[in-house]
Amino acid sequence: MKLKILIPVFNDWQSVFKLLEDINFNVSSLDHEISVIIINDASNHDRKKEDKNLDNISSVKILNMKTNQGHARCIATGLKYVFQKEDFDYVIPMDGDGEDRPEEIREFINRIQNSNGKPIVGERIKRSENLIFKICYQLHKLITFTFTGKSIKFGNFTCLPKSTVEKLINEKATWNSFSGSLTKLEDNLISIPSTRGTRYFGPSKMSFYNLIKHSLSIISVFRKTFLIRSALFIVIYILIIKSNASIITAIPLVFLLIAVYAISNLALRENMDEFDKALSNINDIENIK
Repeated sequence: MKLKILIPVFNDWQSVFKLLEDINFNVSSLDHEISVIIINDASNHDRKKEDKNLDNISSVKILNMKTNQGHARCIATGLKYVFQKEDFDYVIPMDGDGEDRPEEIREFINRIQNSNGKPIVGERIKRSENLIFKICYQLHKLITFTFTGKSIKFGNFTCLPKSTVEKLINEKATWNSFSGSLTKLEDNLISIPSTRGTRYFGPSKMSFYNLIKHSLSIISVFRKTFLIRSALFIVIYILIIKSNASIITAIPLVFLLIAVYAISNLALRENMDEFDKALSNINDIENIK
């Protein structure tokens, strides 16, 4: 079986090379062809030459992007590249900072045998961040479920058969939200428990602002459901407060209208023409193993 591991990176080369070492260690006894493709999102930090023992990894490529695209579009570009340019059976996208634990790659591979060709997702059951972030993350899940009816408990860390990759690269929502697009396209996702790891180096890049943006990006994939639920909320809320209308009682409506505006703008990012031309943003390809 041929597996490709996709890792997006922006400047955090120290973590990525640590991750490569850990992947190499954790796939040592697997009788499969494991390759790694790193999508370099136009990093502006120099990459130090690393001499690592990667004997258990068949190859490591770096796709150097011409311009910075953002995390979701790096994943989308990587999926398109693998589908069009590589020979593979499954793809495993994962974050490059250590929070997606390489120890769990083995769990994905073991689950493939009984998956009937369905995608497998790492369902996050435990996080390592501080209490404030955990509360914000639960709020993110609540907002997403409230406005979409979808309970999305996974991120990039998944194991995708070729048939699913083909669906994803032909769905414009993938250009904006990987997890939202996968949830939209596949009804029968298989989940395995996934414990969120601790970053190898430095603080997390997932701020409260980025978490809100992430929520809105997912909601934009299901914008029809969002607009219907928002309209119902507005009608019911107005009926409830009409006798006590004030500036204070209008605040929830203002926030909802701001959300509608933001989601409408995010939906414009679902550009299939840009997605189709994603590989033209590759400046060069380095084979480092």
